[in-house]
Amino acid sequence: MPVTVTLDQILHLAPNARSSYRDAFQNAQAVLDRAGISDTPLRIAHFMAQVLHESMGLMIQSENLNYSADRLPKVWPSRFKPTGPLDPNAYAHNPQKLANEVYGGRMGNTNPDDGFTYRGRGLLQLTGKDSYREATTRLRASSPDAPDLVANPDEVISSSWCVAIAAAEWTARGCNTFADQDDVTKVTRAINGGTIGLSDRKEWLKRTKAVWT
Repeated sequence: MPVTVTLDQILHLAPNARSSYRDAFQNAQAVLDRAGISDTPLRIAHFMAQVLHESMGLMIQSENLNYSADRLPKVWPSRFKPTGPLDPNAYAHNPQKLANEVYGGRMGNTNPDDGFTYRGRGLLQLTGKDSYREATTRLRASSPDAPDLVANPDEVISSSWCVAIAAAEWTARGCNTFADQDDVTKVTRAINGGTIGLSDRKEWLKRTKAVWT
């Protein structure tokens, strides 16, 4: 019997959730069931812990790239002075210019504005044109009417598709297995590519386990 995920449970954890995310989780059960995420309380707890971290409690839809000049060298030390070549003052509080600099020329971003166009979005912060293209393919395997996320990147944060996209990413990265092992570090590496924010993810996991396990 699948574990039920209710909007009341979501709002208990994320009382300031954006309306689009509220609407998405109101209708998310079928998606979670299909992805096997709702098979066990532990899988739900791990999935929601990662989602809540990446979206800052379901409040963030797109990556915030509005950094100060002081902050830029701390986030990208190899790119910005004093250790990198770039002047942080030239990129401070300019999200579009910054995204095109730090994301351009990689992750499938080939056109001049691709870095900004395909910046982090959604419940698991999908980033890079390649990821948007792969997510489209995964979605259409079970939902042929799914939008082309490369052509329509803001669909990643829509109430209709955001949970399905996150669930597809979760499944493709083998996260159900890591959740079954109750290994938050493995889940984080699969989602993040590293362990950025691990302590916060662990804290969210404690809270989600209190709801579902």
